[in-house]
Amino acid sequence: MSAPIVHGGGITAAAAAFGGSPEDWLDLSTGINPCPVALPDIPARAWHRLPDRHLIDEARRAARDHYRSGEILPLPVPGTQSVIQLLPRLVEAGRLVGVRDNRVAVTDNKVAVTDDRIAVVSPTYGEYARAFASAGFAVDAVDDIAAIGAGHRLAVVVNPNNPDGLTWPAETLIALHDRIKATDGFLVVDEAFGDTDPALSLASRAPQLSNLIIFRSFGKFFGLAGLRLGFAIARSDILTRFEDWLGPWAVSGPALSIAGSLLRSDVSPIRGRINERCAGLHGVLTGAGLQISGGTALFTLVADARAGDIYTHLCRHHILVRKFGYAPEWLRFGLPPDPAADRRLGEALQRFER
Repeated sequence: MSAPIVHGGGITAAAAAFGGSPEDWLDLSTGINPCPVALPDIPARAWHRLPDRHLIDEARRAARDHYRSGEILPLPVPGTQSVIQLLPRLVEAGRLVGVRDNRVAVTDNKVAVTDDRIAVVSPTYGEYARAFASAGFAVDAVDDIAAIGAGHRLAVVVNPNNPDGLTWPAETLIALHDRIKATDGFLVVDEAFGDTDPALSLASRAPQLSNLIIFRSFGKFFGLAGLRLGFAIARSDILTRFEDWLGPWAVSGPALSIAGSLLRSDVSPIRGRINERCAGLHGVLTGAGLQISGGTALFTLVADARAGDIYTHLCRHHILVRKFGYAPEWLRFGLPPDPAADRRLGEALQRFER
């Protein structure tokens, strides 16, 4: 089994290594809105009863309207990580009969893929490659979608990308979809950070793109990551498979109730607050002489040869940012929640010995 991937978060481990209590730390290691929205009223029955169909249907209708997915009713899932784990199963589905097509071998209910390849535009969120590699697929980390070809059974594009914020135009992704569809492949577009720039989304085009799967995060934009809620947008037979594989009551009643309310609310103040916090962060970083090399409204990527030392210095001031083993010159900064946190970060950076 491969080593676990290091993600943002992990304040408890950071506090154990550098001291202080987790509550005293400033966590800038994630791309989550640090100003969570006020929770709407949640009916008592959402807590008391198993999630009934009407709750699921209402959340799906609200997601359809919010994401503008046309006749597609997005499927609520317990965090998009849950359906990332199902993607290898989707590729394997319908082809687990001996080695009839020279692609899949089945021995003692274990699957070994012999020639299907998966393309992941990289560097990006590491769980895609891990999920497929663990299922026996060969994974090609490509730096451009032009490298995705007929030999790829499925391709993953995170748009905007994490951690560099790279974006791909809709027409470019549609052309990729059509190319990979020609060989019965799937295109997965992860729009986890897409809520701050809705014009990037392919959701409105999804009804016409039969081999497209879109993942949307709920918790990042609304600042409710602990809710563990996301949505999948795809043709109905794919969503039905996901729903079946996840099993009954995969998403809690309170989560569905919250989604149904917030997805129908005016989200422009949320975007405004995020943009304000992003501007504050950029001011701190540039004021400290750091080079901004990418990002989205929810996080900023800095490139600096001293990144490792800066990371340790900030930890000693009980500020956690995200470092990357595969790119030791990178640091990703999430949004500080308020001007006081801006000042705390700025003061710590000013103390760094250059």
